[in-house]
Amino acid sequence: MRFGPEVCTEAHVYECSTTHPSTVSASLQLKPKMPFKRYVEIGRVALVNYGKEYGRLVVIVDVIDQNRALVDAPDMVRTQVNFKRLSLTDIKIDIKRVPKKKDLVKAMEAADVKNKWENSSWGRKLIVKKRRAALTDFDRFKLMLAKIKRAAVVRQELSKLKKSA
Repeated sequence: MRFGPEVCTEAHVYECSTTHPSTVSASLQLKPKMPFKRYVEIGRVALVNYGKEYGRLVVIVDVIDQNRALVDAPDMVRTQVNFKRLSLTDIKIDIKRVPKKKDLVKAMEAADVKNKWENSSWGRKLIVKKRRAALTDFDRFKLMLAKIKRAAVVRQELSKLKKSA
């Protein structure tokens, strides 16, 4: 079967462009995007999303089976964790399978994992969430007053702009 521009649809773009590149119009020659980039692999940094280690960054050092991985971090004991309790991050470090603790710490420092995490949008959101959870009643009251004052200033500036327009 011949694939021409009139036969190819966006669903067939990849197949058409790899099979018959000369017959496909330039607008249809798109590269397919991968569905995701976070794979379970040795060296992948993950966030524990459930259990006593909740909120801790760990590194996958070995895959035990299809449901569990051996994880480690500088400040915890190496343990096995179910994949359902891990949220994979974009951060990956270059380590061998089941490294010694000092090698893992050295690799994490070389990859600057902590700084990358704190500067990521996901990490910043969790920091803000922890700060809000630690607020006292009086701190929440002061925050409420600050929001009211800010809203009043915005409202005044908006009314000035409306009058001048």
